[in-house]
Amino acid sequence: MVVSTVNPTAPMPVTPIFNPTGNDSVENRTIWFGNTTNLMQLNDVRYNWAVGLYQQMRENFWIPQRLDITQDVTDYWNLTNEERYAFDGILSYLTFLDSVQTCNIPHLKSSVTAPEISLCMAEQISQEGMHNQSYQYMIETIIPTEKRDKVYEFWRTDRVLKERCEYIAMLYQKYVDHPTQENYFIALMADYLLEGLYFYNGFIYFYNLASRMLMPGSADIFKMINRDELSHVRLYQKLIPEAMQVFTHSTDQIYEMFDKAVEFECRWTNHIVGNNILGITESSTEQYTKYLANSRLRAIGLDPLYTDARYGKSPYTHLERFSDTKKEAHTKANFFEATVTSYVMSSGVSGWDEI
Repeated sequence: MVVSTVNPTAPMPVTPIFNPTGNDSVENRTIWFGNTTNLMQLNDVRYNWAVGLYQQMRENFWIPQRLDITQDVTDYWNLTNEERYAFDGILSYLTFLDSVQTCNIPHLKSSVTAPEISLCMAEQISQEGMHNQSYQYMIETIIPTEKRDKVYEFWRTDRVLKERCEYIAMLYQKYVDHPTQENYFIALMADYLLEGLYFYNGFIYFYNLASRMLMPGSADIFKMINRDELSHVRLYQKLIPEAMQVFTHSTDQIYEMFDKAVEFECRWTNHIVGNNILGITESSTEQYTKYLANSRLRAIGLDPLYTDARYGKSPYTHLERFSDTKKEAHTKANFFEATVTSYVMSSGVSGWDEI
């Protein structure tokens, strides 16, 4: 147990719309529990990494309708029944993930007292909304009219997916219903799990299809979403260690949350994909998900949870080239490690650190 001066059962303070008596000086600035005016004073910042990250997020801007998915309309009918079932179900699940993020992030952002961090979270909200628009674009373009409602409502009719969604939403709703400082930390960690773990078996599925010359337009869209999500992962990889210094928490609780997330993610992926898709098996799903969990834990300064040597590497490195977005935005993102190796940086603004 990490002990801090924060009272875990006390309400989490919400930043006022405008606080004229606030102090935004760098030496007094903190991510939480600060005395900010709540003005976006960015001429001098404490968290330089956030300014660089925000710039990268803005440079990632894209519009789904500019990506051609006409070949996918034909390819959809060239998929096997199992592949179409997985395509529909994964789209429904990813729609859920970005939907709850669009709703949840404002709750967490409202307690942030460093404007440069708040700016990153505002951009994240915008990107999550655009991801939902991307899924809608795919569903309305690729999937036949008579099947679209079934995809949108898949979470209602599929018991495994419904349980998956309810578990994720419960961790967020717990903070909304009881906005204590303890529940804030849990919701923040749940955000990291969503951004860092839950999307990626879905991404793998679409990259797997693209590797077999199927659904290339869909893969292009997910490549762009993938790039955005990596910037969100990077945001939480910075926030979580800071939060661990501020909020009372149990390391065992973090490991428990990760283990539960891996269990649910493997169960869902095995249910929707299983051993029915060429190139993906229940064994590779387990290896990849636990590998990813270990990577995310190391990134926040914790030891890996799964010690077997097979969880030290990804079984999908051959698909990494499908997540390379360098040509589109001069950004090369390492899909598996959530680091950015290069990005265009404005020369008109000073004080920007690479992330």
